[in-house]
Amino acid sequence: MADSGTSGEGIAAAREIAAGYQTTGAAVELGAVLIDGAVDPGARVRIPLAMLNRHGLVAGATGTGKTKTLQNIAEQLSNAGVPVVMADIKGDLSGLCRPGEAGDRITARARETGDDWAATAYPVEFLSLGDQGMALPVRATLTQFGPILLSKVLGLNGTQESTLGLIFHWADRRSLPLLDTKDLRAVIQHLTGDEGKAELKGIGGVSAATAGVILRALVNLEAQGGDKFFGEPELDPHDLMRTHQGKGVISLLELSDQQANPMLYSTFLMWLLAELFEVLPEAGDLDKPKLVFFFDEAHLLFSDASKAFLDRIEQTVKLIRSKGVGVFFCTQLPTDIPNDVLSQLGARIQHALRAFTPDDQKALARTVKTYPVTKNYDMAQTLTSLGIGEAIVTVLSERGAPTPVAWSRLRAPRSLMAAIGAQAVTDFTRVSPLYPKYGQTVDRESAYEKLTARIAEPPPPGQAPAPPARRAEKEEPGMISEMLGSPVVKSFLRSAASSLGREITRSMFGTRRR
Repeated sequence: MADSGTSGEGIAAAREIAAGYQTTGAAVELGAVLIDGAVDPGARVRIPLAMLNRHGLVAGATGTGKTKTLQNIAEQLSNAGVPVVMADIKGDLSGLCRPGEAGDRITARARETGDDWAATAYPVEFLSLGDQGMALPVRATLTQFGPILLSKVLGLNGTQESTLGLIFHWADRRSLPLLDTKDLRAVIQHLTGDEGKAELKGIGGVSAATAGVILRALVNLEAQGGDKFFGEPELDPHDLMRTHQGKGVISLLELSDQQANPMLYSTFLMWLLAELFEVLPEAGDLDKPKLVFFFDEAHLLFSDASKAFLDRIEQTVKLIRSKGVGVFFCTQLPTDIPNDVLSQLGARIQHALRAFTPDDQKALARTVKTYPVTKNYDMAQTLTSLGIGEAIVTVLSERGAPTPVAWSRLRAPRSLMAAIGAQAVTDFTRVSPLYPKYGQTVDRESAYEKLTARIAEPPPPGQAPAPPARRAEKEEPGMISEMLGSPVVKSFLRSAASSLGREITRSMFGTRRR
């Protein structure tokens, strides 16, 4: 930190920094400016609500206070009537639904940051990927998820991703809905048989080797519980944009018991963001966002991602601002985020970094270069000296210019800073207004049932049974017998919904609604 001389000069410097954060409209209060080792409660650090759809980054090493920062921002957005979607990786955020507990540390932090702290509970919707029995299950169909996102989850290379795209295309052209993993397995099995190979003439083919890789990846996904996510009823993104008694509903995606496949969860969040882009109308500049979306553990999204996948992320983040949606990425290092995405993030809240290894030191040097030049702090030293609940902050002002860099002591959340337990989450879920809509799995007729019916259909009189089914069974032992032996539950509700004309067409990640 630069030497600001006397205490009076330090206060003057803090007030000068805070002047860049003054707003005429509503804002999210982050905390107070710290300079020369002292906090000035009158020097406040804010993010204008109107700038929150310019996106942001919350970064820092484990245990530095990132989760509490997310909790603090989510609370204030809810108070402003803005719905929030966020993943709860460790279950720590479930306390948002209950008032916080006063104590000496809370009182001291409120005094330092000039915060009029009061214990407050917020409306929370608990969600879970697939039917996990605790939170409200959310699902997506494979058709809606699309081949690019599914390739990311399955860990496929470029060639395999291209083949998967061909499989999806063929199923669409044949009106074979891909709702869950058994549908995709049935289609792949069909396309590697003689009949399927003939049908693919002219548009390519599915090699046995590539089909085997995709099938094995599906088996691994199912073993990790990923198959429970794909199916119906499919989540309607509009259900994430609700308010309750004037407060924005905070939708928490509970992941504490679902970490066997973290890639699925991060990719699901990207799918959800793309769905929001498709269903929301253009909004332009608003006084406050329609929704703010928090991407926790964001490094999982970009790890080993294909160029096509990264291009679509960049495009989605760039364009969704015009729909009134703000996106915050949360990760340990800013360098976890590709430069093309990082450059679009207007707010930066950087908690402490570690510099124990040569790689850490390189990451620190690169992080320093992403901040505006400041006379008040030695950034390299400051980023390794921040205490828990402190951060280096720069955001966009109301006129869209970067604010001065501020070492901020962040205010304390007003809700409970602890998990509420599995039973309490279940109790909240059972009384949710969304439970009747999403509480039970639906399995209507889809690709699996239609292809199974074709295989089981008796040949015309005087004609011998066609060989493709036997050959397919020989190439993939037990697959056909498994399909024939599985129960099929048809839902007239979903069939009726389809008959109303919900059309699916291609979009950024493979599919979109109309």
